[in-house]
Amino acid sequence: MQTENIPSIEGRQRVAALLARASMEELMSVWGGLEQSPEAEKVRGPETGLVMVRGRIGGGGDAFNLGEATMTRATIRLASGTVGHAHALGTNKKKAWVSAIFDALWQEPATRDMIEANLLSPVEQRLQATANQKKQETAATRVNFFTMVRGDD
Repeated sequence: MQTENIPSIEGRQRVAALLARASMEELMSVWGGLEQSPEAEKVRGPETGLVMVRGRIGGGGDAFNLGEATMTRATIRLASGTVGHAHALGTNKKKAWVSAIFDALWQEPATRDMIEANLLSPVEQRLQATANQKKQETAATRVNFFTMVRGDD
């Protein structure tokens, strides 16, 4: 069995995270550019449910249940047998379905580069640009305090 074409766990996690954060417009833009729509069999979903959101006080304290969030998930199998999974916040079943297909296409060596170049890299760049803008806006409001030491009179 060849292992060089098997995606790493870290790679799959990155793809899942980027697909979950991709906008429907970004997904459909790439979908419309495909030569033909991939044949996909429904394995599970798309189905919508609730997930428990957990938090930590100060980022390091004990975990607590913050509340619930609506999430939609889908699992598909391409005609080649590759299985794709996707999760997305909200109730958009089409987004979960299309994301699962893109996940499966990314796993296949023949289409991985196309998915990287046309979908994942632009989403990653958009997210980085948003993070940088937020960082700049935050830095602009930063107040630097300093302490002056007075000499003993």
